[in-house]
Amino acid sequence: TSPSHSELLNLCPHLKRQTSLEECCRDGKERGLQGQDCAALPLISEFSTCRVAQEQCCLAVMENASCNQGVAVAREQRACDMLFSGSICEPKTAKTCCHCCLLGRAAMEQGLSCDLDLSVAYQCGQVFQTCCLEGLPEGDANNTQGTLQPGQCVLCLAGGGQCSHHCLGNGTCACFTGYKLKPDGRNCEDINECLLGSHDCQLGERCINTAGAYRCQREISCGSGYELTDSNTCKDIDECETGAHNCGLEFVCQNTPGSFQCQPGRQCGPGFIEDALGSCIDINECLSHTGACPAGQLCINTVGSYICQRNSPSCGRGYHLNEEGTRCVDVDECLGTDGVCAGHGCVNTIGSFRCECRTGYIFNSISRTCEDINECRHYPGRLCAHKCENVEGSYQCSCAMGFKLATDGRSCDDVNECESNPCNQECANVYGSYQCYCRRGFQLSDIDGITCEDIDECSLPVGGHICSYHCNNTPGSFHCSCPPEGYTLASNGRSCQDLDECVTGVHNCSQTETCFNVLGGFRCLSFECPPSYRRAGESRPITCVKFCLPNDVSCLTDPVHSISHMVISLPTIRDFNRPEGQKSSLFISLLSHFPCQLIVFLRTGGNVQSSFDIVKRYERGAAVGVVRQVKPITGPLQTVLKVAMNHVTSGVISHRNIINLHIFVSKFWF
Repeated sequence: TSPSHSELLNLCPHLKRQTSLEECCRDGKERGLQGQDCAALPLISEFSTCRVAQEQCCLAVMENASCNQGVAVAREQRACDMLFSGSICEPKTAKTCCHCCLLGRAAMEQGLSCDLDLSVAYQCGQVFQTCCLEGLPEGDANNTQGTLQPGQCVLCLAGGGQCSHHCLGNGTCACFTGYKLKPDGRNCEDINECLLGSHDCQLGERCINTAGAYRCQREISCGSGYELTDSNTCKDIDECETGAHNCGLEFVCQNTPGSFQCQPGRQCGPGFIEDALGSCIDINECLSHTGACPAGQLCINTVGSYICQRNSPSCGRGYHLNEEGTRCVDVDECLGTDGVCAGHGCVNTIGSFRCECRTGYIFNSISRTCEDINECRHYPGRLCAHKCENVEGSYQCSCAMGFKLATDGRSCDDVNECESNPCNQECANVYGSYQCYCRRGFQLSDIDGITCEDIDECSLPVGGHICSYHCNNTPGSFHCSCPPEGYTLASNGRSCQDLDECVTGVHNCSQTETCFNVLGGFRCLSFECPPSYRRAGESRPITCVKFCLPNDVSCLTDPVHSISHMVISLPTIRDFNRPEGQKSSLFISLLSHFPCQLIVFLRTGGNVQSSFDIVKRYERGAAVGVVRQVKPITGPLQTVLKVAMNHVTSGVISHRNIINLHIFVSKFWF
């Protein structure tokens, strides 16, 4: 590559030539007249003094042109308002020269000397005097001794009248700036610029009228550490000078804008400066001093001082000096052993290099390294069916619980968990999971959702009524049982059916006894007919009929014609679906062969717990006595209910049949 101009001068010192300051200044003036930026002028010499001459001469031209603009505005408009209406970048010099020119013209109009010393800047004083002299008559420009002073009058009006300010000639009076002529043509009165709105006070300032002028007063206070000056500006208060600080004897007061600082009184040596904490720190002369070292030498800062070292070619990044040390050559970074591309392809370029990254990586031009591409973040939801996990140079897909990765490495297939028999009994595979269920008689455990637990049907709220006698729980089911004697299990598997021992012949009654079946057992009863009575056959009910001897008067006169015995077995509960103790009903019909109106049925004894009564009915022309159970019988009972069926003739019992009802009440399971 071709060396730059500065590198060529460093390599060939004999080519350097000292450019004169006149040439540098002339170049700066020309560029200033062209309106170029004085802070960024192209250099015509490498020497710093030439650069300073260029910049200052350029600024002088720009400042002179700006000042002439301000003077022209003052001459034409007698006001500087147009300079305030521009942008915030309007040159300050134009505004200053405009104001100074107005001051000069005002001094002329008030009859003041054009050599008046107002203690203004040099440029402002020159503009003031120029504009003041421009307003004087031609013969008085060089002699200002005859200038009117305030309070003097000139006799110029007919009749001995005087002008209150000054005379323009031809009998005409004029007023100073800020005043206007009264109707008498002689006297002047103040113009209230604040009232007329002809002032130039800014936002935040209040206009106050004065004699012949006005002033703008700041409405907002300056704040702590500042004071308002007569020129309506905020000026910093030097607390150190006024003694308003509170620094101790061991400290030195240092004024700051709006405040002050107390600095330790210790003085730092040459090459050091005191910081805000009072410590002495090194001064970097290479940065704080312009041209600390001669041209062609490099400034190197040291503690408390600096040294100058002769320049040597400095190569930028990607270059290094050749073996002769005369020029910079390219560095082949790809030949290094440090692996600049970390295993990726490396391509050397002039002054640099680039990496050819493998798949899954991208080259970062700032860090100049191959960085991993996070495919999961760049392509969300498009790579994997369920979960995407970034890995170095690639990505991996994974599936949620209940699924497995398909052969394509991206999709997810449902896992049939039932193949591994996770359930205690039955298993149903569902998408992404499985469901356990149990066979009849079992229920799924609330703890693990897998184990099947036996349902104890006997302990359920209705378990006491599943079986009529006793419920026996079995795994997955139950079975009913009956009392060990007197009952057998019915065909429905739940009810207990009474076993008729008298029919089956399993009783132990003797030949003189009659077997009567009762619920849950049997009774061996022997009925003997009383004297004068004879048993009428072997049928049931057992009936003893009166048989009197011819001479037995008491037998013949006894109205009792027959005595019958009936055995009845009643349960305490007749329906297994009804609670224990519920009323059962007993209906026994006693048929009479006598005329209905002559029959009277009486209950003569054995009505335990008042559970029975007897009523008379008429069925098909015959009187029927009905024995009814009207109250429930709550426990086992054995009683004989005596009922008399009387045939009454002429108010006298002429015929009576006695029926003995042998009632056996026992708990019946059905």
